[in-house]
Amino acid sequence: MPIRVAVVGAGSWGTTIAALASGNAPTILWSRRPELADEIAKGHRNGDYLPDSPLPEELRATSSLEEAVCDADVLVMGVPSHGMRPTLQALAPCLRPWVPVVSLAKGLEQETHLRMTQVISAELPGHPTGVLTGPNLAREIMAGHAAATVVAFSDDHIAAELQRIFATELFRVYTNADVVGCEVAGALKNVMAIASGMADGLGTGDNTRAAVITRGLAEIARLGQAMGGDILTFSGLAGMGDLVATCISQQSRNRYVGEQLGRGRSMDEIVAEMRMVAEGIKTSAVAVALGERHGVEMPIAQEVYQVIHHGRPAAEAYRGLLRRAARSERHGME
Repeated sequence: MPIRVAVVGAGSWGTTIAALASGNAPTILWSRRPELADEIAKGHRNGDYLPDSPLPEELRATSSLEEAVCDADVLVMGVPSHGMRPTLQALAPCLRPWVPVVSLAKGLEQETHLRMTQVISAELPGHPTGVLTGPNLAREIMAGHAAATVVAFSDDHIAAELQRIFATELFRVYTNADVVGCEVAGALKNVMAIASGMADGLGTGDNTRAAVITRGLAEIARLGQAMGGDILTFSGLAGMGDLVATCISQQSRNRYVGEQLGRGRSMDEIVAEMRMVAEGIKTSAVAVALGERHGVEMPIAQEVYQVIHHGRPAAEAYRGLLRRAARSERHGME
């Protein structure tokens, strides 16, 4: 009997993953809005998030959590971090025991500072949990461009089966046992992308962007290692790969937020015009708190946090970074 996949969350990335999986396994996609579920199921389009991308006819859709989840052998959570816990609580009575749960969210819970797999384990005890993450821009993948990702589970057997379900000829899936490192990298790269966007908005050049990306990676790796991640993870797709894509792409919501801040716009203005969530906005505060908890210096995250939450001008934030004392490039990594 084929493995049945349920994807909860019909944003651009949840829809993309559901489309990929539907070529390898029976797949159903849940949307909280009945009209969008109907459009996906009958018109094979997601006009709100992927208007130019036809969806596979075999992909089913529903606005009923019970219908989506009750028969699932694999549950994929494609909701933003702030919606993860309430959505899990709503679907918990419908989910069969021991079903693996995959998180697509690249964020941290603001109140508890937990990673998404920790939130899943708290709400769905007994279910294996992992994450799918990497340099994956939904529109490019739906347009048929080659890409690669990582599925991270501590259980090699589950990871290998999910690798088969999500892979296509042009979408290469690697496995990794380091769930902690992959999750930390996926969440923190959004904060660094805001910093990279701020540099763009201030009119700096490629040298500055390269410095932000490289030092941002060092910052992510320091914290990730302190939290239990494998240092090698941060040089791979979940680390450097995702960081580069998010920091340089014109499609990156977090980079866009930073760019607008660099141009002097307010956070309220920027957020009001955005339809999709930029996870780095809330994650910046959690990153600073986690750095303090683990005794890890987070200078870029600290400056981004000050700009977002305390109105510090982007130009002043950059001057603050340049005033830091010179030291070894490996400082904090030994």
